[in-house]
Amino acid sequence: MGKMEILQGWLNKGEEDLRSAEYLSTMHHPTPDETICYLCQQSAEKYLKGFLFLCDIEPPKTHDLIELITMCLPYNNNFSVLMPKAQVLTNYGVMPRYPNELHITGDDARVALQYARDIKDYVLAAVERV
Repeated sequence: MGKMEILQGWLNKGEEDLRSAEYLSTMHHPTPDETICYLCQQSAEKYLKGFLFLCDIEPPKTHDLIELITMCLPYNNNFSVLMPKAQVLTNYGVMPRYPNELHITGDDARVALQYARDIKDYVLAAVERV
């Protein structure tokens, strides 16, 4: 498989996660807010890993979006604008998958959806410039 096909695979997986989160957000109560937030984190992670792959960096096995953005900075220092959004989404990478004290609301899910879309749009624009 060629480099562009692998990149497209990362981007497609990110899009699948985002579309799934968007679909779940249309459900009537009880809306699965924790799952929506988790899928938003997963989407952002895959878009960032796709950018790293494009830059010839093997994406690490991590759910930490701050770490991934830090790895992107040498190739595009403007990625730093995503840090606040990545910090919020990183919290949803593991905790919602298990019983815990994290109380996620519909407002959290709406913010997570917007942040995931923002990261997607930013990464896609950056990919076009590479």
